Amino acid sequence: MLRKRALPLVIGLLTLSVAAAGCGRSTSGQTTQPGVASVAADAKAADLVPAAIKDKGVLRVATAEGYPPMEMYKKGTQELIGVDPDLAAAIAGRLGLRLEMTNASFPGLIPGLQADRWDLAMSSMSDTEERRKAVDFVDYFQAGGAIMVAKGNPAGVKDLADLCGRAVVLAKGSSNLAIGEKQNAACAKKMTISQSEDAPTGLLQIDAGRAVATIVDYPVAKLLATESGKYDVLEAQYEAGPWGIAVDKKDSQLRDAVQRALQELIDTGEYTKILEKWGVTGSAVPAATVNDQK
Repeated sequence: MLRKRALPLVIGLLTLSVAAAGCGRSTSGQTTQPGVASVAADAKAADLVPAAIKDKGVLRVATAEGYPPMEMYKKGTQELIGVDPDLAAAIAGRLGLRLEMTNASFPGLIPGLQADRWDLAMSSMSDTEERRKAVDFVDYFQAGGAIMVAKGNPAGVKDLADLCGRAVVLAKGSSNLAIGEKQNAACAKKMTISQSEDAPTGLLQIDAGRAVATIVDYPVAKLLATESGKYDVLEAQYEAGPWGIAVDKKDSQLRDAVQRALQELIDTGEYTKILEKWGVTGSAVPAATVNDQK
């Protein structure tokens, strides 16, 4: 399921109402239009760091491991690795800070920001309107569902429409099931859709020849294909949306520093290298934007 990983609705203060649709402190009151850069083009990320954070010399970032290749433990250790830890380290470097990365529960990430337990939350979090009631997002990744087929694509599947009339397996309750069902409604010849508990068990049906394809979140699909060597991933992504680095609403100066740091990484090519390392360049964004979900 797309890590529109659900955040439960917290009853009470509006700032803790962070339900998902799907996965130095500035009090300047600066507002940012969706998708519009909020930092002068010649600003340097390190110069924008709030004084209180600069004095501490540490950027505290929280994630919730268990969503490879985005964030996970290195096998046999408690070392956090993946796209998000690598990008967090690169951003901290651009800000002239030491990274302190903490593993936390996904539902607690935004409340933890508001309680000042960490400065940023970076955990494959979809930029949604509901979450933006509590936080701003520096959007750094685009992800949607991608079609997975057997190695060599023996059924010749080209796109979603090509699944019409075929046997397809989709994870129950997932956004990808919704993508398949939406396409099926438009098919003249309907798919035969079976439902699996998750992506890996769905792939077993492809192995057994009971299905020709499945739809899996793009970064997860790429990892599964790379690790097994048994599948191909079509590059098109469906129902794709931005994932963002969450920053508390009161921390607009830090938000701007992070946006500028990410833009510097994009401009220098370091961002692309990190995504290449984890095989997810298809989810790259062309520019660092704020609150870019339409």
